Amino acid sequence: MRQLNADIEARYKPQLVQTHVGGVPVLDIRPQSWSESRRVLVYVHGGGYVLHSAASSLISSVPVADDTGLRVCAVDYTCAPAAGYREIVSQVANVVTALRAAGHDWADIALFGDSAGAAIACAAILKLRDEGQGLPAALVLWSPWADIAEVGDSYATLRDADLVFRYEQHLKSAALAYAPATEHRHPWVSPVYADYRAGFPPTLIQGGTKEIFLSNCVRLYQALDTAGQTAKLDLYEGMPHVFQAFTPDLPESKLARQKMKAFLNRYLSGGH
Repeated sequence: MRQLNADIEARYKPQLVQTHVGGVPVLDIRPQSWSESRRVLVYVHGGGYVLHSAASSLISSVPVADDTGLRVCAVDYTCAPAAGYREIVSQVANVVTALRAAGHDWADIALFGDSAGAAIACAAILKLRDEGQGLPAALVLWSPWADIAEVGDSYATLRDADLVFRYEQHLKSAALAYAPATEHRHPWVSPVYADYRAGFPPTLIQGGTKEIFLSNCVRLYQALDTAGQTAKLDLYEGMPHVFQAFTPDLPESKLARQKMKAFLNRYLSGGH
């Protein structure tokens, strides 16, 4: 990962600044093409809730910043087990609240998360909504770990096709570090179980057909769609978990990021 991130930084040459927003550490990422704008993309990194940081996840955030021209505010939330799900979700929500206090309209703010970070991003929006604060303009999710338990057809059917994960080997202990088993169906932990009828931003869900989280993608889309929310499920044949980051130059990865750019431009302020 270290070399992959170093290569991405050398290739794209973004401006990277470690700072704090709402008392939460963030990595402020501005692409070379960035021009003064109120629009901002809040990024929540993956890593199974227990690994990585904003700085070690440049392979996701920097190409997106470069493709979209957006300032990316990558949240350095406290990983489990040092923090549980309530604290982690609150940290991400606090960043959004602070951006609002700094003068960003809801229409200026979108969220983006991959894997575990996608679930955290969903949960932060649910928290903001339920507190009556409002909703950001859009949400983009890559390979969301939307049901933290081993629930969903593809956990079994794609067990041998997934190049990255086995639930028992890689995910179960991380899930328990993030939340006790008795709370694995809490909507902040597993967003597939949330009630979306009260509102949710337009959401783009991207995934591959060779990842055990495929059912997570489908079930989250269905939860949003049946609740009457705007949602798009964008799946890629033969692609593994978070392929957009780990294989950025594949045609599928480039297409996925271009679709993400178009989606964000459609819903963010000043879009077209």
